[in-house]
Amino acid sequence: MRLGSKRALVTMLLVGGLVASACGSSNSSSSTTTTSGSSSGSGTVSVNSFTNDFSAMANLKGLAASGKGKVAVILPDTVSSARYTEFDAPYLTKAFTAAGLTSAQFSIQNAGGSPSTQLTDAQSAITSGATVLVVDPLDSGVGTSIEAYAKAHGVALIDYDRLTLGGSRQYYVSFDNVNVGTLIGQGMVSCVASWKVAKPTLAVMVGSPTDNNATLFAQGYNAVLDPLFSAGTWVKAATPAGTWDPPTALTEFQGAFTAHPSINAVLVPNDENAAPIINYLKTLNIPTQKFPVTGQDATLIGLQNIISGYQCGTVYKPIYLEAQAAAALALYLRAGKPAPAGLVNGTTQDTTANVAVKSSLLKPEWVTPANIEATVIKDSFVLASQLCTGSYAADCTTYGIS
Repeated sequence: MRLGSKRALVTMLLVGGLVASACGSSNSSSSTTTTSGSSSGSGTVSVNSFTNDFSAMANLKGLAASGKGKVAVILPDTVSSARYTEFDAPYLTKAFTAAGLTSAQFSIQNAGGSPSTQLTDAQSAITSGATVLVVDPLDSGVGTSIEAYAKAHGVALIDYDRLTLGGSRQYYVSFDNVNVGTLIGQGMVSCVASWKVAKPTLAVMVGSPTDNNATLFAQGYNAVLDPLFSAGTWVKAATPAGTWDPPTALTEFQGAFTAHPSINAVLVPNDENAAPIINYLKTLNIPTQKFPVTGQDATLIGLQNIISGYQCGTVYKPIYLEAQAAAALALYLRAGKPAPAGLVNGTTQDTTANVAVKSSLLKPEWVTPANIEATVIKDSFVLASQLCTGSYAADCTTYGIS
């Protein structure tokens, strides 16, 4: 779930304690370096090229015509975030189509949360003629299995959204995930101040311990909050084990809140996990703008919780940018050509494999009621007609959302 804009300025983010998604490994670290990207001439694209009309993909039609074989995308699940079915799949389809691929030249599958299915899907795609795989691994265990199989069969691979530690991919495409966490932490600080929360006492939640992204998010928000805890101005009351399953997240929070009834704010790393916690707080008759809750992914429920005063904000990640970057990299690999420097705007360190992975890194954005209209509504990520229904219509009027 999880779910910016991207690029510019050289940014170095060092990440410690990186969790390999899945196989439960938790003693790795990675660093991400981002450099500015600009277009390098006709027929190429950069991370700055992409817009929500997908027009830049037409620059790659010649590349698509010269490539060989199929591109197969394998997404992870439908539970951790609604994004994979609502946005990634249709945006990837639009990107490949706009670049000139036919429906017979690419496929997009979802593993439905099953590592074994994800591996089988990858093997089947290669058997069916895929020369490039784009994989968002459920965890690094299945990720390394897929990448080893692809390498053995001469198939190029792109890590999409999550890095497979110990993998052998050619490129990595994602939002800057440490920055995602930083925005969540900064959003909590801002919210505590604006909602005038006295003696902030937090439950600090994390995503799944087998998801490398969850570790990167935590690296970002812990860097913001730890100095406040160390200074004694804020209190870290609880740190539940972590999950991307919303019912489990609710159970974790309820346990923490029961043990520490002084908790008056909860850092949650995505909207899906935040929603049941907010519903629980409502049953306790906690009023609006009194108990800060954070989120990520700019989901409809997350945005409605924001405008109604129960959630501080959410991290918006324009998936259409990530999808186009991944599709463009896949087309370069399929044509056997190196991607331009403007598209590969950084590196991400895989400390398990001890390699710096060439990366397209995109910049996320913190969304509050003040900029919903200018971000998610403008991009049609969520429609105003969806957001402003029922009791939320008055909230939309209050914030000028239409």
